[in-house]
Amino acid sequence: MTSISTPLTPQQDWQRRSVAAVWHPCTQMARAEVVPPLPIARGAGPWLYDYEGRRYFDANSSWWVNLFGHTDAGLNAAIKSQLDTLPHVMLAGCTHAPAVRLAERLSARTAGALGHVFFGSDGASAVEIALKQSFHSWRNTGRAEKREFVCLKNGYHGETIGALAVTDVKVFRDAYDPLLMRAHIVESPDARLGNEADALAAMRALLSERGAYIAAVIIEPLVQGAAGMVMYDAAYLRGLRALCTEFEVHLIVDEIAMGCGRTGMFFAWEHAQPQAPDQWPDFITLSKGITGGTMPLSLVLTTEAVYQAFWSEDVSRGFLHSHSYTGNALACAAANAVLDRFDAGQLQANAEQAQLLNQAFAPLASHPRAAHLRQQGMVLAFDVIEPGLRFAERFHLAARAHELLIRPIGGTVYLMPPYLIDAEAAAFLARAVRLTLDEVLSESTESSAQTLSKEVHVA
Repeated sequence: MTSISTPLTPQQDWQRRSVAAVWHPCTQMARAEVVPPLPIARGAGPWLYDYEGRRYFDANSSWWVNLFGHTDAGLNAAIKSQLDTLPHVMLAGCTHAPAVRLAERLSARTAGALGHVFFGSDGASAVEIALKQSFHSWRNTGRAEKREFVCLKNGYHGETIGALAVTDVKVFRDAYDPLLMRAHIVESPDARLGNEADALAAMRALLSERGAYIAAVIIEPLVQGAAGMVMYDAAYLRGLRALCTEFEVHLIVDEIAMGCGRTGMFFAWEHAQPQAPDQWPDFITLSKGITGGTMPLSLVLTTEAVYQAFWSEDVSRGFLHSHSYTGNALACAAANAVLDRFDAGQLQANAEQAQLLNQAFAPLASHPRAAHLRQQGMVLAFDVIEPGLRFAERFHLAARAHELLIRPIGGTVYLMPPYLIDAEAAAFLARAVRLTLDEVLSESTESSAQTLSKEVHVA
């Protein structure tokens, strides 16, 4: 008898083809055979839809990039308009209005303290640019011995070689450790530990000993994302700025994840309440939300002093760094549309939405297996006590049944939703997270693994 195989649904077919052809990021592809990627057909507002019509609330904003929802009409219109005018031109020897306007507007948001913008392509490339500019500017001013860098414990700044060298997340770093330059790793000011003073003291001790050789300190302001949304107070930022000034060390503030309003201010550094140009960092890196989740773009803002260190007729003293799509006109047009929203009062809307999240999730503080419920603006997180084997994977899969697309970091569940939260959405998120948490914790690790193998295996 001839065997008749059941035709694959479009959802199953895209899963199968994706596992066969696409090498997915942050994924052990052996697991993708068991836990295949979720094929998404379209997006609208905070929702993503699969090929069978099921919807999922994008609770992590598609890796923290989406600010105003999917297929936002305003952002789409800005890109379409630019597409009909100038999609792209190289930024070496040429320029265009969207890049100039964007640079001017971002500089104005620092009151001119960071007056020069260098464009990149993604977050890691922005970090690479800042590291290179820091070292090269010291070299150009006769201090080539300043070539060391400092990062915080559990800090994350990207996965290219330079960015990875100042990253302290073992799962990303360890395999490539032999390739990396050596960075100093200093205690981070984790609010759960109440160690802000100790963290500043450790930084002072290092800078006292090695300041003559250190080019820059790089940090994530207020929230260390990949560490599990580790949060700390803005007083640390002020203390660190003072230390870097005292020991003549650059300060690089990586706002790739926490910029563009995530923390309650456009730049997270604004929580440090800078009153003068020298109270701003020497560099700010920006990416992710700057285009609202529509186009790849990154950039580095820096000071006049750094810029002047490269000013010369000598080509070798110039910053000879480039990316093919540096300052892409479509991406810059999208970013300008994002800034239009903030000019129109987006931060006030964010404050109101953050309060709705706070109220909706407040009951979770009494959950016996949830610890350290915390929030900074539109970032909310909690740690799970004894999460069990493959907790993040199990939680992610169970949440889909509750119309929620969410990816915990280890045993930390977090939300960074698009800026589209009303009372109904906040209540939905709190209910879906609570139901998913209780469901996952009620399962045994063994039965959970069996369920994954039986129900999610690629057809």
